[in-house]
Amino acid sequence: MKEIMREIGRIYRCLESISNIEFKQFDLAKGQYSYLVRICEQPGVIQERVADMLKVDRTTASRAIQKLEDSGFVCKKRDAKNKKIFPLFPTEKGNYIYEVLKADEDYSNQTALQGITDDEQRILLDLLGRIRINLEPDWSLVKKGGQRDYLKNIK
Repeated sequence: MKEIMREIGRIYRCLESISNIEFKQFDLAKGQYSYLVRICEQPGVIQERVADMLKVDRTTASRAIQKLEDSGFVCKKRDAKNKKIFPLFPTEKGNYIYEVLKADEDYSNQTALQGITDDEQRILLDLLGRIRINLEPDWSLVKKGGQRDYLKNIK
């Protein structure tokens, strides 16, 4: 059922397009809002953990977080115990925008889940979580320079 993954992709692209257009007014570039949400929800999180949560490589996370810092949404503070660690914290501006992002998420969830019962939502969440868990080993393999073995059946 390849249509399942294609449908998930279409849903993602719909929401991504809406967000990119609507959040432009707050000077949030493409995809930066995902980083800001994670930092606001977990003040003091380190960059590597944000990258893992969002399933992006460290370089991508570093660029996005640097832009958030340059725009005044987040700040880095040197860890008192380990001088090599720079936990991330939202600024006042970041916390304000986070409230907007939460409202957007609530609205999108309400719209997307219309007509889907609470039980169906729990089942859907469980199934999507299982899909993610199935894919994480491949994600990890490829991010470490490995290659998935899908060409073996092509002649």
